[in-house]
Amino acid sequence: MLHLASQSPRRRQLLEQIGVDFAVLDVDVPEQRMPGESPGAYVSRVARDKALAGLAGLGNPQDAIVLGADTEVVLDDEVFGKPQDADAAAAMLRRLSGRTHAVISVVWLVAAAREQSVECVSQVRFAALDEPAIAAYVATGEPFGKAGAYAIQGRGAALIEHLQGSYSGVMGLPVFETARLLHDFAIPSR
Repeated sequence: MLHLASQSPRRRQLLEQIGVDFAVLDVDVPEQRMPGESPGAYVSRVARDKALAGLAGLGNPQDAIVLGADTEVVLDDEVFGKPQDADAAAAMLRRLSGRTHAVISVVWLVAAAREQSVECVSQVRFAALDEPAIAAYVATGEPFGKAGAYAIQGRGAALIEHLQGSYSGVMGLPVFETARLLHDFAIPSR
C-alpha cells in the first residue's frame, strides 16, 4: 500500500492524475537547512525525512511504501522557502524578478527493506516585475504556503517567462520521474 507523507493538495492531485491509489499521512518534519548543506542535499534530506517519519508513524509494516517529497526554489545558492508574511513574499518576488532560478524537487520512496529517490531540477525565468505587479500578486494570497512565493499552476503562471524542465516538478511532484519510481517499486496505476 502506498502512503503519501504530505498534506499538499497539489501532490495529491498529481498522484491522482497518474491513477495511483494512496492514503495520506500527516507528518511534521523540521525544514531547516544545515550549515554547509547544498540546496540539493537539503531538499533530498527533507523529502527522505518525511518518508521515514511516515513509515515510522505506520509502525513500519512490511507491505507499506511511503512517498516523501520536497520542492524548493533556489536562487544564488539561497533556498527560498514559504514566505511568512506579505513582506517576505514581496521580497522573494523582487529577488526572482527578471532572473532565472532553479526549482529542485526530490521524491523518496521508502519501505521496510528498500528506499530509492529521484531528483528533478527545473529552470524558471521570471519576467521583470514592477512593484504594482508584485503587490497585486501578493494581494491574491496565492504566494502563501508556496516555496518561492508563487504557484506555477495558478496566477503565478503569468509571471513566468520561460520554463525548462518539469511543470509538475515546479508544482511539487515531478510526474514523469515519480511514475518511473513507482513502477520500479511495482506500484500499479488504475
